[in-house]
Amino acid sequence: MYALKRELKLNNREISLMRGGAGYRRFVYNFGLQLLTASWRFENIPASDSKRIDAIKKIFTQVVMKRSEYAWMKKYPSTIYQSAFQDLKNAFNRWRKGLAEFPKKKTKKQGDSFTVYKTSGVYPEKGKPALPFTNRVVIEAGKKIKLPGLKTFRLKEKIDFTCSSQTFTLSRTADKWFVSFVLSALKIPPLYHPIAKVGVDLGVKRLATVSDGTCYEMPASTKRAKIKLSQQQWRNRHKRHGQKKLGIKASHNAKDCYLKQAKIHARVSNIRRDVIQKMTTDLSRRVYCIR
Repeated sequence: MYALKRELKLNNREISLMRGGAGYRRFVYNFGLQLLTASWRFENIPASDSKRIDAIKKIFTQVVMKRSEYAWMKKYPSTIYQSAFQDLKNAFNRWRKGLAEFPKKKTKKQGDSFTVYKTSGVYPEKGKPALPFTNRVVIEAGKKIKLPGLKTFRLKEKIDFTCSSQTFTLSRTADKWFVSFVLSALKIPPLYHPIAKVGVDLGVKRLATVSDGTCYEMPASTKRAKIKLSQQQWRNRHKRHGQKKLGIKASHNAKDCYLKQAKIHARVSNIRRDVIQKMTTDLSRRVYCIR
C-alpha cells in the first residue's frame, strides 16, 4: 500500500466545517463508549462487544439522531459516525487482546480527526464485485481534491498524478489541517543492497552511528526550536487553558499561548520525522539487514 498526506488550504467556513466534523466524531465515540461500559452492568446478557456496539449504533440512528436538539448532525455525512463506531470496535478489540490500554473518552486536547469514505458503487450483478473505480473517488492531478460527502477542497501541495482511493482521514496538527489516503500499489521494484548487515547505535549528541562509520547528525534547527519552546512555556507557565467542569473559561491570551506552543511542538515533530525518514531511506537503499 502507498499513502499520501497533503495539507489543506482552508478558509474560515471550511475550518468550521472541519472542526464540526471532528466534534461530531468525538461525540459519537464518547456516546458509544459510555453506553457500552454501562451495558456491562446488566446481567445474563451474553453478547460480545461488537454486538453491543451494533445495538448502540441502532439506538443512535433510530432514536438520538431523530431528536430536534441533534438536528445539526444532518449537516455532516453519515460515514463520520459509522467510522467512529468502527474505531470504537477496533479500540476494544485491541484492548481485549492486550495490545492497548482501555479506551478513553476523546477530548479536544488529543487533536481533531475524522474519517469519510465512499460507500456505494455500481454492481452489475448481485454477489459480484463492483465495476472498477465506481466505489472509489478519482483524484485528478493538481491542487484540488473532492472528499466524499463534503466538497472540493484546495491543497497547498499538488498531487503529481491521477489516482483513486476510497477512505480519507482528516486530521489537525496545531492550526493546520491535513488529508491522508491510501493507494494500491501492485508492483514494487526489487532493491539490491551493496551492504549485507550493519549495526546502528542511537546516541544523544548524534542521531545515530552506523557500524560502517556513517554518522547521522541532528539538525541545529531542532535545538533552536526546543529552546524556543522551553522559553515560551516558562514565560506562560501561570496561564490556564480553562476547565469546563469548574466553569472556568480560557482567556484569549491563554488560547494564543497554547496555539503558539502547539505550532512549535508540530515543528519539532516535523523536523524529527523528516530526519528519521531520510536516515531510514538512506539505510534501506544501502543495507539489507539492520541490527
